[in-house]
Amino acid sequence: EGIPINASGHKDQLQRQYGLLGICGLALTIDNAWIALGGSIAVAIFNGGPPGILYELIVACSYYGLIAACIAELASAIPSAGGVYHWASVTPGPKYGRILGFFTGSLNFFGWIFDLASIVQIVSNVSVQMYAVFHPNLSIQPWHVYVAFLLITWVCAATVIFGNRFIPYLQNVGLVLVIIGGLVTIIVVAAMPKTHASNSFVWKDWSNQTGWSSGVAFLTGVLNGAFTIGTPDAITHMAEELPNPKTDLPKGVAAQIILGFLTSFCYAIAILYSISDLNAVLSSNGAFPLAAVYSQATGNKGGTFGLLFIIFLSLLICVIGTFLTVSRIWWALARDNATPFSHFFALVNERLSCPIPATLLAAILCTALGAIPLGSKTAFSDLAGSFIILTTTSYALAIAPHLLTGRKNVPPGPFWMGSAGFAINGLAVVLIIFFNIMFCFPYAMPTTVQAMNYNSVILAGVVALTAIWWFIHGFKKYPGPKLASL
Repeated sequence: EGIPINASGHKDQLQRQYGLLGICGLALTIDNAWIALGGSIAVAIFNGGPPGILYELIVACSYYGLIAACIAELASAIPSAGGVYHWASVTPGPKYGRILGFFTGSLNFFGWIFDLASIVQIVSNVSVQMYAVFHPNLSIQPWHVYVAFLLITWVCAATVIFGNRFIPYLQNVGLVLVIIGGLVTIIVVAAMPKTHASNSFVWKDWSNQTGWSSGVAFLTGVLNGAFTIGTPDAITHMAEELPNPKTDLPKGVAAQIILGFLTSFCYAIAILYSISDLNAVLSSNGAFPLAAVYSQATGNKGGTFGLLFIIFLSLLICVIGTFLTVSRIWWALARDNATPFSHFFALVNERLSCPIPATLLAAILCTALGAIPLGSKTAFSDLAGSFIILTTTSYALAIAPHLLTGRKNVPPGPFWMGSAGFAINGLAVVLIIFFNIMFCFPYAMPTTVQAMNYNSVILAGVVALTAIWWFIHGFKKYPGPKLASL
């Protein structure tokens, strides 16, 4: 006996090396809210202009606040590296839990691998743009960005494999970068511009360039806010690397949503006031349109480069954190025999405290996804949208059965919502369904085959792939996660 068994019914194989500060650092750096918002500003601005960005962000953060409460409650009750996959196996009860958990784990994993690729793409764009600041004649080609993409993917994968013991310290650096870097950026872009945009430009001048009615444009635009804040389950997959996961995970999830909202909202206000020529931002030929905003704000190359460098460092740490999340999800699925070659992918190098095969798989898939923009830019922006749709669908598959079974199948943890949980669970599920339908609308009307929104196709494709694997393998050979007697 004598081997400690964790909530997922397995013996501990990873070092429990994160304290509360470390896990909050990880939560904030994986989310990287203000940077995610800056990175998608050129897309977001079409759905209502500056006021659209601000009000859609408020709606997205309120919506994710409800989801985060549901996730924090489940993480507090059953802290497992499988996260939402594990909870979806428990909440419906034994009859449906096995198949529901199987599909949930797959949707969650695919959502996160798309997120990893879209974050690496943003860092690659930033790095090429930093070079372009001092080489204004450079005509940026998709292959320039892909070379950066490959370097960043594999350097970060190597860091996750060989440098695991340094990652908690790295996340503390990331925490400083996200908060101090955010403050520095806000102060610089607020103080340096010679002229500021008017109040009405930032708060009132609604400008809808989507071809949809304003209501639809607003609701589809919430996707940009969702991409800014949408990582509430990230740290739940680190449950087996914390000494006190039942109390610390809910705090980390709360820190991510609250600080993510505050930093991104203040940042959005500061950069929108610093725009003097909106058309120059929208038509900038660079890889990263935010550079045009920085250039207008600071008026010099050094300032622009410095602000981009803060984003670059912060995003590198974000990529490392996202690699941790993705590899832990696949590893947790593999050790429960839910993946192809599960014996291989369940392997952990205990000396390095890392599931190496799962981490390498994440890097290989990321490398493949990164090649998509060589062919089509819109197909790649759909990956960012699919990250939101796939992950929230996986949350709903854990939260809805929790509600429908009267919240009876989960042992209450230290953070438990009691009777309020019924209303919060119900609202979260209804909003997930509503927003995911909105996020599948074409981005602009009239649409073309090239500019079409393929999020619904990607969702159907992932469900179909999972169903095929269920009939080939899961139906007979997948036992469902072991549950430790808690």
